[in-house]
Amino acid sequence: MKLSQIKEILEYQETIEFELPDSTLVPKHFHVTEVGKITKHFIDCGGTIRHEELVNFQLWEADDYNHRLHPEKLIEIIELSQDKLDIGDLEIEVEYQGQTIQKFGLDFDGTSFQLTSKHTDCLAKEKCGVPEPKSTLVTIGTKESECCTPGNGCC
Repeated sequence: MKLSQIKEILEYQETIEFELPDSTLVPKHFHVTEVGKITKHFIDCGGTIRHEELVNFQLWEADDYNHRLHPEKLIEIIELSQDKLDIGDLEIEVEYQGQTIQKFGLDFDGTSFQLTSKHTDCLAKEKCGVPEPKSTLVTIGTKESECCTPGNGCC
């Protein structure tokens, strides 16, 4: 999800709710303690130099059980960070403290913001000799006589 998308969604929300991949909710008294621009300049295992930028939201929960972050306040925080940190319409990554600091992608299901699992991947498979995954598609009904058409009795 990009910054423009979360701002658009927040315009129509009365509350903010984040759901972890295991379906548990981040406690309602969370704070967004940071909105930052993360720049990653790196070289992959195939020797290609890469540059990546994203926006980072850090969620934190305290013993302040009366605190509730309202959508309009989060929009203000986002807009301030865009202005002061020169942040464009970048993808959002969310940090949340589990057993250790966890990083998530972000999605929305119509009610809650979904913290989605992130995974590592090799960016230079063709140079590392990593085989492409085999397709699991099965072609069915390739013969014209096997095709389901109106009136042929297959349905």
